[in-house]
Amino acid sequence: MFAPILKTINTPAVQAIMGTGRPRIYSSGNAPQGVVTPYITWFVVVGQPYEQLSGPPGADNDAIQIDCWAGPDSDQEIVCINLAKAVRDALDEAGQANRIIFNNRESDTKLFRVALQVDFIHNR
Repeated sequence: MFAPILKTINTPAVQAIMGTGRPRIYSSGNAPQGVVTPYITWFVVVGQPYEQLSGPPGADNDAIQIDCWAGPDSDQEIVCINLAKAVRDALDEAGQANRIIFNNRESDTKLFRVALQVDFIHNR
């Protein structure tokens, strides 16, 4: 139940949108206060091992939510959508089924957000 999300979505296309330097991809669904946009947060919604009778599970199926964030200015909505597309493409390339679950402006910070959910199937 430890899907390799960072390894999968930290692609050159994603980095091109977020900028160079340390990737701004944060687990547990939270980013540090005052982080520069755009950035990505992710968290495990539910993890489920592939149980078998002949031994311990050899793989997991994790449902993971990935949120792409961009600034509150109106032109940042396109940045957010492009970041979500780059993440989607990285997940597609890795063979992981994904879907967009919502696209909105966060009420408190006014940041744009596109949320994707992925059924991440991976070997242990």
